[in-house]
Amino acid sequence: MSKFAVLGHGVVGSGTVELFNMNRELIHKRQGIDLELGYILDIRDFPGLPYSDKFTKNIDDILNDDEVTVVAEVMGGVHPAYDFVLACLNKGKSVCTSNKELVAKKGAELLRAAKEHNCNFMFEASTGGAIPVLRPMHTCLAGNEITRIAGILNGTTNFILTRMIEDDMDFADALKLAQDNGYAEKDPTADIEGHDACRKICILSSLAFGRHVYPEWVHCVGISGITIEDVAYADKAGYSVKLIGSVECVGDKILPMVAPRFVPKSCELSSVSDVFNGIMLYGNGFDQIMFYGKGAGKLPTASAVLGDVIDCAKKSGTDMSGFWEDSADNSFIADYKTQTVRKYIRAAGTDRAKVTTLFGDVRFLSRDSAPSDEVAFITSPMTETDIREKCEKLGQVKSDIRIYNA
Repeated sequence: MSKFAVLGHGVVGSGTVELFNMNRELIHKRQGIDLELGYILDIRDFPGLPYSDKFTKNIDDILNDDEVTVVAEVMGGVHPAYDFVLACLNKGKSVCTSNKELVAKKGAELLRAAKEHNCNFMFEASTGGAIPVLRPMHTCLAGNEITRIAGILNGTTNFILTRMIEDDMDFADALKLAQDNGYAEKDPTADIEGHDACRKICILSSLAFGRHVYPEWVHCVGISGITIEDVAYADKAGYSVKLIGSVECVGDKILPMVAPRFVPKSCELSSVSDVFNGIMLYGNGFDQIMFYGKGAGKLPTASAVLGDVIDCAKKSGTDMSGFWEDSADNSFIADYKTQTVRKYIRAAGTDRAKVTTLFGDVRFLSRDSAPSDEVAFITSPMTETDIREKCEKLGQVKSDIRIYNA
């Protein structure tokens, strides 16, 4: 008999309990372990539930019960989640979490604590909901060098952009629809400004390249500046607008980034729509692999959490394949401004002659009902710094969006 505890009874916490109760016998039969839910930690009361007797408001009840060997943290945020998780690991209890902010900011420290106390810290649910991507990276693909990761990591922004593309909605209306459908929070900042995707690419980068990447080291741009005009230009030119989190090798450094991209319609990521996520892995042995599925939601996220709980319950000792080292500085992060890139530029109050004079060979774009003084184009490959300097001389730049290299 293995007992586990759940910290938090919100959407994901209640989903984890629901999924476990639904499939407990199946888990026992297929996995060969007899799991029991020992505790649910929450400061609120939940009377009338079939498992109301499992609730506690005191973390010490969990810490002091030696029969609890695995803890699922699904509270969200850094505090008090960090304090509770660290206390559990220091007691030798493995911890599984869906908390992307916690892993992105404290992952190296918590992995080290798990190693020191011969237990595990797992976080499959922190990057893609039900999509299994972290475990395949450090198990199935362990014999490969990962050279690049790129993906649609946030379902809310993808839903908004899908509505702009398919329904000709402007950003504000698409955001409101996402909020009405429960995909976006009342304060959607973490999603639309790219912070959620940034935390996820930090986790993927850290696992792939072995050094902790902190969110403040990642160049991050959200989608709040994307307009229906940009979407129209993209469509006419054979692209879809997507918010892409990516990391790639640049010499002996890596370049993590979150930014909107014009993704060619020939690329698999361009067809990932609504609240779905898609993650592309590139490696020197398998070329490329794509993981696709729902990246959020009650039961999809609970599925990944429960998978980690089962894995931890079956393990003895720390699994070092999912480990990375802390980083004292960001000297291993490449400067995005010095890297060669192609960009879509939309400007007002200028003309094609001036564009050609400044940028040389470009691809001019068109859309229906464009103003006569509006010019849109895609640059030739050049550095971000060069593009910025030329844009300052161009006129009133309305948009600049990176082109995704498939």
